[in-house]
Amino acid sequence: MKKNKTIFWIATVILILWEGAMPLGTVLFAPEYVNAGTKPLGYPDYFAYTLIFCKVLGVIAISYSRTPEKLKEWAYAGLAFNLIFAFISHACVDQNIGFMLMPVVFLGILAVSYIYANKIRNHG
Repeated sequence: MKKNKTIFWIATVILILWEGAMPLGTVLFAPEYVNAGTKPLGYPDYFAYTLIFCKVLGVIAISYSRTPEKLKEWAYAGLAFNLIFAFISHACVDQNIGFMLMPVVFLGILAVSYIYANKIRNHG
């Protein structure tokens, strides 16, 4: 059981940092770079702010222990859709393999977090 919690929290902390803290830090401390990832893909500026807002809410829902399970499921789904569509956007627009692989790697980390969250919930 302790192993499951450790794996869950390692994966989840990586997600919190990558999908929550980094985007929020960009808004607060380097707002000129908020749309650096979305503008080259052809998305409007407001889309970057929407993504950041949803990512931060998603990682809060996943990491807060008292979040209702249905809401956690939606948070995992939302973050998964975000990463899948990031991969598709890069594959269609710039075809940069590094930009395409990064969302896939974080989708794997998200899957680990989800799988181990369910293991903890079902066995503990």
